[in-house]
Amino acid sequence: QSLPQQKLLTWLSVLECVEVFAEMGTARAWGEMGRWTIIVLIQLAKAILRLLLLLWYKAGIQTSPPIVPLNREQQQPLHPQDMEGSSSGKDQTYVGKRSSRVVRSLQSTPSLQSRYWGSPQQREESQSRRAEEMNQPPTPLGLQETIAESIYIARPLLHLLSLGVWGQRSWKPWLLSATLDVSSLSLLSDLKDLNRRERAELRRRTILLLYYLLRSPFYDRYSEGRILFLLRLLADYVPGLGFVTR
Repeated sequence: QSLPQQKLLTWLSVLECVEVFAEMGTARAWGEMGRWTIIVLIQLAKAILRLLLLLWYKAGIQTSPPIVPLNREQQQPLHPQDMEGSSSGKDQTYVGKRSSRVVRSLQSTPSLQSRYWGSPQQREESQSRRAEEMNQPPTPLGLQETIAESIYIARPLLHLLSLGVWGQRSWKPWLLSATLDVSSLSLLSDLKDLNRRERAELRRRTILLLYYLLRSPFYDRYSEGRILFLLRLLADYVPGLGFVTR
């Protein structure tokens, strides 16, 4: 990735991290009008950054969060004693004469904080596999897939616009947002040869469709009563769950 693209990803990640705090703080300071103003500004900035990544830098299907968090348990740094052990390849492992089992030699045992409890071959394979997954280029998008990703990016802005036109109690914003999400996923479903991160992102978007059951006005009219009824049943008839459900 180029340096400008990395900066765009960084700013996009920062916006996603602070947007809820900014919304709550603005609502406390300037009321409901200020809250909706900061929501519109943040979503507009996110849409502009994502469109730049999609159309200018050809970033393909964009994940959320934009920068994949570092897994510190798997990303174990090499300590000096590890590097010394790796310099002498034969001394790092021992192969049993009868069982042919590969074990780490005592001389090359790393510190407890950076110890990996599998064989050295498993660690090398997992590290190389993770590096290969992180370095995979994005899948090139055709016209149909670019339109689908653009629809997904523009969906929050269109949803906010429809809320301003029809109000928060209308079904039209809910239906418009759901239609755009389903349309984007259906257009992207024909795309083949996706890498692992892109497949995980499409699965995440599909699972997030369940949130429409918890969004007004569907929640107010249908989901709320059924969810509360289920919680009452769990509280009354399942031992140990009453405290949590109540």
